[in-house]
Amino acid sequence: MIEKQARIALLIDADNSPASKIDVILAELAKVGVTNIRRAYGNWKKDGLKGWEAVLHEYAIRPVQQFDYSKGKNATDMVMVIDAMDLLYTDQPEAFGVVSSDADFTPLVMHLKAKGAQVFGFGAKKTPMPFVNACSRFLYLENLGATAAVEEAEKPAKPKPDGRRKPRSAAKSEPAASDEAAPLKQDTAALKQDARLVSLLRNAVESAAGEDGWSPLGSVGQQIGNQASFDPRNYGYRKLLDLIEATQLFELDRRGSQVVLRDRRLAKTARA
Repeated sequence: MIEKQARIALLIDADNSPASKIDVILAELAKVGVTNIRRAYGNWKKDGLKGWEAVLHEYAIRPVQQFDYSKGKNATDMVMVIDAMDLLYTDQPEAFGVVSSDADFTPLVMHLKAKGAQVFGFGAKKTPMPFVNACSRFLYLENLGATAAVEEAEKPAKPKPDGRRKPRSAAKSEPAASDEAAPLKQDTAALKQDARLVSLLRNAVESAAGEDGWSPLGSVGQQIGNQASFDPRNYGYRKLLDLIEATQLFELDRRGSQVVLRDRRLAKTARA
């Protein structure tokens, strides 16, 4: 029997989101379930939405027209909220994807989560923190899809048959320009200065600790997901383990296929 997948409703604020990221947004949601409802909202008479028009049919996204009733005002937000509420109580998807950088969606996200739906947010780094924190998980569009490109560029070139290494082309080694630029990994000093991150990691490790004081990495990740909106790629790391190692705040031990960790402060106390 085919396992039932979570149903996801993707709602896009096309007026405030780049069309160039739609493929990686859908790829990200595909890890959770099937995105069978796809809608993009905006005033399609504007030239600024030409980029979205070019991808609507390719990605089976339904355009929702919304005229600007007042000059300088964006009426898209209200329509998205109305549709989200309608979907919540009729189609009842297990999750929502909200693509926007507008903090006005924060109350909507909180309501959807209160009713049992997960909410995956996608927006620019300028997105206000209340909206970011309200989501089950929030990903910055500037980072999405870029970390893998950085790691590929950092790999050493494969040696040629004669033993010499073939230099990588400039196109692959240089980061893309403007908003498509690959994110830089935050170094250890920057990570340690992020009080929210440090507190989140330490609390998760403490909550997941077993009787021996060690915490399985999988349990730590689950604890973090239960506590806050979090993704290591927002810090320039593809995996949680890579981020944790970079902080240098924890002692790690590999036990077969399992990785366990504990706070270095506790490790020092245990050895004292």
